[in-house]
Amino acid sequence: QESESENKLDGETASDSESKSEFGGSSPVPTSDDTPEVLNRALSNLSSRWKNWWVRGILTLAMITFFFIIIYLGPMVLMTIVMCVQIKCFHEIITIGYNVYHSYDLPWFRTLSWYFLLCVNYFFYGETVTDYFFTLVQREEPLRILSKYHRFISFALYLTGFCMFVLSLVKKHYRLQFYMFGWTHVTLLIVVTQSHLIIHNLFEGMIWFIVPISCVICNDIMAYMFGFFFGRTPLIKLSPKKTWEGFIGGFFSTVLFGLLLSYVMSGYRCFTCPVEFNNDTNSFTVDCEPSELFQLQEYNIPVVLQSVLGWKTVRMYPFQIHSIALSTFASLIGPFGGFFASGFKRAFKIKDFANTIPGHGGIMDRFDCQYLMATFVNVYIASFIRGPNPSKLIQQFLTLRPDQQLHIFNTLKAHLVDRGVLGSLEDA
Repeated sequence: QESESENKLDGETASDSESKSEFGGSSPVPTSDDTPEVLNRALSNLSSRWKNWWVRGILTLAMITFFFIIIYLGPMVLMTIVMCVQIKCFHEIITIGYNVYHSYDLPWFRTLSWYFLLCVNYFFYGETVTDYFFTLVQREEPLRILSKYHRFISFALYLTGFCMFVLSLVKKHYRLQFYMFGWTHVTLLIVVTQSHLIIHNLFEGMIWFIVPISCVICNDIMAYMFGFFFGRTPLIKLSPKKTWEGFIGGFFSTVLFGLLLSYVMSGYRCFTCPVEFNNDTNSFTVDCEPSELFQLQEYNIPVVLQSVLGWKTVRMYPFQIHSIALSTFASLIGPFGGFFASGFKRAFKIKDFANTIPGHGGIMDRFDCQYLMATFVNVYIASFIRGPNPSKLIQQFLTLRPDQQLHIFNTLKAHLVDRGVLGSLEDA
């Protein structure tokens, strides 16, 4: 009776019920205990609650150590890791769809899914290569042609996949095939576009990559710790184990952590300078004169707090103020990415996206909040940080015909003379 009432609330008709049985939507994806045997034996005397706590803790420390190692290896390794994470997350989500509907052996479903992944990556990263490797692209004739007609090639590749999908339609499975077509495209929207934004953030400076990701990790850990030891009040039905105590404790811990981490990292050029491609050495370089964001400034403390702290001024980096916005988003809005993932898993009756990491689930289980964070950071940089890039303007200027360059030169010269800038420079 309960399931029938739910069907009525959803507006389900008889034909929908038939299609549900056809799709096999009630079949859960099987999960298993993937905890290493060594840990199982070492923690065999503990209760399941404390055993899970230790497993998650040990694996968390291992992942944090790995995170430090890839940061030390530099931006190229970071970008490679982002690409690998993207592919793994895509694989986990597509596999869920395949496991739920696998008995019908849809023609070309997996092949087309990976083909569309290739097309979308080519579209997004092709433009990124053109922006950041402009001189290299202009130097090689094949790359110059690919760059010039990049969007047309991308559209042609996607159109080929679209035609392949239409040709693969089978009368018996029309509705199911269109469901899976939508499944693939939503997965691409969630995974590929967000990883693309992460790499764009990385090019702005490693600090814009490390601080947001670290804030999400800190919030995840501290919310779990506060919830584990002090949690009493449920937060949201989608995640019964989440508590208000964990949510609030995670917020204050993350803001404090963001301030401290940004203070430490703002003093190092390797973190604050944009990642640029050196045409002479054909390699990435991270070296510049730090911008005002990463130079210590003196700020007046509000009068209300002066009596409490005993200070009238404080020296801090302007980036630390921005870190408050980043850490606040990571702790208040970022968890909704996890709630969204929890709702998705409940819809398909699965515990985790995969069993890649013991005690943590799949890669997507660890990065569900990170993707939401990546979009916010990219929007934040575009809205409040990034200005016009002179080097990119010069690159575009150099690709113009001589007559076009001369026209721009004369226009710019007349503009500077009218403002009195060029005359003052000549006098100097």
